[in-house]
Amino acid sequence: MKKCVQFLVGGFLLLSATVAVAQKKADILNEATPLIYLGVDFSKTKVINDIAATAYDIKNRHFPGINQVVIAEPKKFDWPKYLERGNITNDIEAVTAINEKIDEKSINSNSTADEKHLKEADIQGMVNKYDLSGKKGIGLVIIMEALSKTAEAASMYITFIDLSSKKVLYTERMVEKAGGFGFRNYYASTIYKAMQTIKKSKLKSWRSSFGS
Repeated sequence: MKKCVQFLVGGFLLLSATVAVAQKKADILNEATPLIYLGVDFSKTKVINDIAATAYDIKNRHFPGINQVVIAEPKKFDWPKYLERGNITNDIEAVTAINEKIDEKSINSNSTADEKHLKEADIQGMVNKYDLSGKKGIGLVIIMEALSKTAEAASMYITFIDLSSKKVLYTERMVEKAGGFGFRNYYASTIYKAMQTIKKSKLKSWRSSFGS
């Protein structure tokens, strides 16, 4: 009987601890909660009517290049500035592992319909594949939907997740114009513009809808 009671108490404490560390929407913009920038997930990205680079180069050089430039230029790609919160670190290992498994044959497209081929419901399934072992707090990942030379733009889902459970707390589709020299800079500019859009026209509504 004593062992049974101890087991039940232990299970209750474990459940309580799990509930206590679960993150919610209100934690996204709360700098008391750690936030990890996870990088750009290109695993479902369609590159539309851009014949300047081969699928091999896109996967093995340009996708990693875009992820690296965001990390290497923190004064430009300044998440603390654009989210107006601190306690942000970078860890793109999980997303890098996902991107390395991309099938090159799936990258290129000549259909502008692919500019909008993902649905919000698809995002959770993509996040479920990440290896986030040992990570706690909020995760921020950019799930790139399409890079379109036809539209001269990129579409992406800005996505916040609870790292301990992989639950998507919030995701929003954004479209930004591309610009710059070379494949990497041309499309990396859309991430920078998305960050500016977040600060300029998203944060206020996010604070209101996320609550406390």
